This record gives sequence, C-alpha cells and structure tokens, in this order.
Amino acid sequence: MDEETNALFYTMIKRCLSQEVAPYYNDWEAAGEMPRSLWHALGAAGLLGIDLNEQHGGSGADIAITQLALEEISRQGFGGLASAYNIHANIVMPYLQNLGSTAQHERWLPGMARGECLGAIAMTEPNAGSDLAAMRTRATRTNDGWELTGSKIFITNGQFADLVIVCAKTDPSAGAKGVSLFLVDTHLPGFSRGKPIKKIGQHASDTAELAFEQMQLPNDALLGEEGAGFRYLMQELPRERLGVGAQALGAVEGALALTLAYVRERRAFGQRVADFQNTRFTLAEIKAQLDVARAYFEHCLEKYRRGTMSSTDAAILKLQLSELQCQAVDRCLQLFGGYGYTHEYPISRFYLDARVQTIYAGSSEIMKEVVARSLLGKVA
Repeated sequence: MDEETNALFYTMIKRCLSQEVAPYYNDWEAAGEMPRSLWHALGAAGLLGIDLNEQHGGSGADIAITQLALEEISRQGFGGLASAYNIHANIVMPYLQNLGSTAQHERWLPGMARGECLGAIAMTEPNAGSDLAAMRTRATRTNDGWELTGSKIFITNGQFADLVIVCAKTDPSAGAKGVSLFLVDTHLPGFSRGKPIKKIGQHASDTAELAFEQMQLPNDALLGEEGAGFRYLMQELPRERLGVGAQALGAVEGALALTLAYVRERRAFGQRVADFQNTRFTLAEIKAQLDVARAYFEHCLEKYRRGTMSSTDAAILKLQLSELQCQAVDRCLQLFGGYGYTHEYPISRFYLDARVQTIYAGSSEIMKEVVARSLLGKVA
C-alpha cells in the first residue's frame, strides 16, 4: 500500500469522524440508533466502498484502507458504528461485488457507496446460530421468482437496512448444498422488522429481528448460483473476520491510550498510579500482546490479498484478537478503579462494546472447533 495514499485516507477518515461523529455519538448511543444522514456523510467523504471498483462508485483503493477505517472508528471508541460499518462496507458490498451480476451491481452498489442504501446480512435465526443445518428460513421457486418465508435475529443494521442478504434453504434435503443467498429489498411486501433489540453495549448500532412472510422475490434476487450459499459464506468469511480483527486492534489501542493518560494523572498512596509495578507490568503486557496481534493481522491481510487466507487463518485471527480485546480492555478498566465503572469515563464504553466481539462473526468456541478440525478432522 502506497504510504502517501494511506496518509491521505487516514487524514480523511480522522477528519470525517471528528466532524460527523464525535460531537453526536453520545446522543446516538442514548437513542440506540444512528441517523441516515451519517451514512450520507460517510458516502460523501468516500469512506463507503473504499476498495470497491470505481465503476460502482468506489475508490478502487487497497483493502487495507477499509480495515484502517474500521480500526480508527474503533480506536476512537465508536464500537457500534464500527460494527455497522463492517457489515455495510466490509461485508455486504464485497459480497455484491464478488458474487453479483452486472445488473445487481448497477442496481445496488452506487447507492450503497453514496450511503443512500444501507446494507445488512441475515444468517442467524432464533433457533439456529452457527448451525446452518438447523436453518428454517425457506426460499421456494414460483412462476415469477421465489417465495421467502422465515425469520432472522440479531441483524446489525436491521432496523434501517434497505437491502438484506438473506441466507435461506432452497433444498432442505441437500444439507449445506441446499443453502442459497438472496438480495432482499426491504421495501417489498412481506418484509417486517421487530422492535429494536436492547443490548448491553454497542447501543448506537441498531440490531433487529427480521421476518419474511410469503415474501415474493423476483428471479434476479438470487445472489450467485442456487445451492452455492454455504460455499460463498466460507469464501467471504475471511474478510468479515479481518474486519473484526481490525476493530479489536483499534479498540485495544484506544483503551490503552485512555489508560496511559489516566494513570499518569491519577495519584494513590502518595504516587502516580503509573508508578506502581502492577500498572507498569499490566500495560507492558497489553502493549506486547497488541504488537504480536498486529503482526498476525498484517500476515493475514497479505495472505488475503494473495487469495491464500484460509478459514483456519481467519478463525485463529478472530479468536485471538477478539479475546485479546476483551481481556485487555478489562485490565485497562481495572486501573481506573471505580471511575472505570461509570459512564463518565469512556473506558466503560470500550468495555461494554468489546463483549460481543467474541460472539458474532463466529463465537470463540466455533473458532476453536474450526482450528481443531484443521488439526484433527471432524469428530466421528
């Protein structure tokens, strides 16, 4: 990645966050949602579809800059925005670019790059999280296209999404080979949203339950080939987990910076908190773990560029970096004492926003199983 280009984008990202996000983010956290005007502002700043092809409204830049944007959003303590941005710009748009037809590109991508069309992806169901075999959402062929019936839960951007990539069974008897992906226009009849789901963190990021009741979709709602959905999910998951890794790196850096500033000023028993050996060793360990994590992230990013990043690489990355985030932020908050447990100090939001990182995009337990299978195979 060209250093000058990197610097220009980084300056633009910081300026946009400073002007369009920082003054209002606490209000969005309280409201439990972000305004549509934010997505328009991000689009106008060129921050949606950074590595999208230019003919689709993107900048044609390196994927590393999209990850840099995610990292900076997280570093500044905007965890809810980071997750929403990851879904829209780092997952849904690449799915469309990589799997969609020319007509699908032209219909959806320019509006998404401008922030006029918000994207979401719907895999998880009330009774089926990581277990795709238990998926109940069905898409059946009709004379004019498809009929979609089912429900999804814990969908980031779900309350306001205009386009949802929905994972559905098209052949219930075919196992993983019976899964297909659909581009669902949320303005069509048969689509509905439940009440916003209240979460312990990432409040600014809206999360919803979605329902599809005999929803009629056109033929061209199918994304890619019928029955290839599971393969597509495996193909695109490494990028999703890179995004979670970028969020983790940024959050740990942001929490560490807050803690360094606090312990230098706070005094206890006649000396700075920074001068206690426990403080010094704790922060030294976090810094060492952060640098090692970044090295592995860069290693995976380079493998992704070459098309050689495996599902095992992605699982290791997601497992290690999300767990590091939770552990490091927890240790940072401890150094704030009682103040860390108050909303007045931003470290508390870093703490609350971190917890979901080990759950979504594949839980830590699932990541361990993916790695174990690469070593030992599936359990008989």
